Amino acid sequence: MQSTNMQPLSGKELEYIVDSISNEELLLKQSAATAASIQHPAVQQACLQLARTHEHHLNLLSNALQQHQQLAPTQPQQ
Repeated sequence: MQSTNMQPLSGKELEYIVDSISNEELLLKQSAATAASIQHPAVQQACLQLARTHEHHLNLLSNALQQHQQLAPTQPQQ
């Protein structure tokens, strides 16, 4: 993705991304905690895979914010 073609994110889009990051962080923590408490190896592996998936989603969302950071207005919008 080239940053020269990107438009600044709207306030609503930023709120959505921030909410999604919070959700992914919670799901990552819950998946990891469940994996740590499970005795059955197959279920534990499934929980660890879920944790990795949520970590990947978290990284994608964070990267999207970083890519758009340079396009963000320096003054608050009215």
